[in-house]
Amino acid sequence: MRPETGRARLSYRRAEEIFEEDTRLLANPLASPENIEDLDGWTLHRLRHSALAHDAEGGTSTPMLLARSRHASVRSLERYARPGVDAVAQHVAERDPAARRKR
Repeated sequence: MRPETGRARLSYRRAEEIFEEDTRLLANPLASPENIEDLDGWTLHRLRHSALAHDAEGGTSTPMLLARSRHASVRSLERYARPGVDAVAQHVAERDPAARRKR
């Protein structure tokens, strides 16, 4: 119970259930709303994975990714920090000395 609000704290499991239920149509855009009970939505873990992947592609440092994800080692973080081809190309282009001279 939160003293300032008088409300109970939402458990992770309940938050996961609510999120999964509320994202069923988003995760299945071609599905009919009548079949919503048979659909799977997104998970909080997928949301976490996406956030870390976007941060990694955006150039967030490894120590910051480790701190944000609360992973103990870089090896366990590897599955999130796999930048795509476009992100790597942008990274290289931004650090190209020849391109910097043209600005």
